[in-house]
Amino acid sequence: MTGSAFLGVALRGSEGSSSPTPEAPSPPPPPAETPSPCVLAVDGSYAARLTRRGGSRHAERWTLDGPEPYAVPLPTDRPEEPGTEVLPLTDGRVLVHRAARELPGALHTFSLLYPTGPGTGELALGSVECAEPGTVLRLLPPSPAGTRAYALAAGPDSTAVWLIAGGDFGPEHLAEVPGRCSGGVWLDATGRMLALDRTRDGRTKTVVVDLERGGEMSPLLQIAEDSDDRLLLADADSGLLLIRSDAPSPGRERLGWGVLGSTLPVRFPECLRVEGCEVTPFAIQPGQILTPEGCVVALRVDGAGGSWLGLWRPAERRLQHVPAPEGWLPGTGRWTREGELHLPCATPAAPCSVARLTAPAAQPASSAPSAALAQPVAEASQRRNASPSAEGGDGPALGPGSDTHEGAAAPSETAGPATRPVPLQQAPLGVTRPRESPRPPLREGEPEPFAGGLLRAARHVVVSAVVTDGR
Repeated sequence: MTGSAFLGVALRGSEGSSSPTPEAPSPPPPPAETPSPCVLAVDGSYAARLTRRGGSRHAERWTLDGPEPYAVPLPTDRPEEPGTEVLPLTDGRVLVHRAARELPGALHTFSLLYPTGPGTGELALGSVECAEPGTVLRLLPPSPAGTRAYALAAGPDSTAVWLIAGGDFGPEHLAEVPGRCSGGVWLDATGRMLALDRTRDGRTKTVVVDLERGGEMSPLLQIAEDSDDRLLLADADSGLLLIRSDAPSPGRERLGWGVLGSTLPVRFPECLRVEGCEVTPFAIQPGQILTPEGCVVALRVDGAGGSWLGLWRPAERRLQHVPAPEGWLPGTGRWTREGELHLPCATPAAPCSVARLTAPAAQPASSAPSAALAQPVAEASQRRNASPSAEGGDGPALGPGSDTHEGAAAPSETAGPATRPVPLQQAPLGVTRPRESPRPPLREGEPEPFAGGLLRAARHVVVSAVVTDGR
């Protein structure tokens, strides 16, 4: 077993560390062989990846919820191919997706692997055949329903959503979405509402598929008619959305953010543009009820010399660059509610370890605008969590947020959470700020907010069905 690594800056355990500077660090040269991607279970209890031992590949499960992480190899009677996908479930089993590409009409088979003493148990789940040429089948990110797993089969003209694990009779076809879909972001805490980036007629927009209503589909994100808009991440607790779109800069994609339940415009902060680098968010701090602007977001920054970390809060308008820990499996990590980022790492000396990064403290309240400026976002989040009077009645609006307000404060504790799925009507994106929210002056170099188009709400979107554990 290998213990957890502890990093400095705000990375614990490094002597003589200092605060991260706004300049991107000079990362070390990339390793000779790129490590295999790692997938975390939805609750962070397990991870899974392909690893090479003895000249062949096999699945490996990491146990992360104990006193220290450890890896369990899951070899089978045949080596895994490079394109094999793995996904850990919260019960400790690992889903394996294999594709027989040498056969006409690729046949995709699925199995659950689990340790059985000295060997590996394997439970075959069945297969899915993609007969239409050009169809790509891949696993979706781990579902909030931790023992279920889904896959997306994207064809030239339509996309199928499959339930792979957790059903009664093997792979089950759940929905057919017109157009070629990619992405896959869960919008709720139950695994019901799935956001997909759908490409039709040369444009990409985000739609929502309700998996409990026969795949009922509704538009979600449309910033401008001629823009490509994709949803990258969503946090069900705070409502924070991370978006990539070319709406503010036609032909050039930018990172932006919004808030479920707000009618304020999507913002595209200048600090998220790093010259010569690709910036990709991969984790949002959970548990920040009604305070989306205070969530810490972890981003992977890829440059010519390698990959490192970026830390950002919507309220602070600055991206902090942090060197990646040794052996980090890039793009993999998970925030705890307390603001600690867990980063799986693998080195020759420590093939299974977790680096822990403590989130930097938020800016002092004195450097942020008054609480009155933050109230519209908090009120919108409160409306998002308020239960409407009747099914299909006037529900809370769904819209993007604004990073004009720093340090959003939570409303009073009298705001009651919803106790059942919240039905939402289609709502236009507010192209102007609410009258009760005066517009503060922009800081030097801060661009004007992009406030065009529509961000629509899907009917019956489950934003926060039940709030538990005192959140």
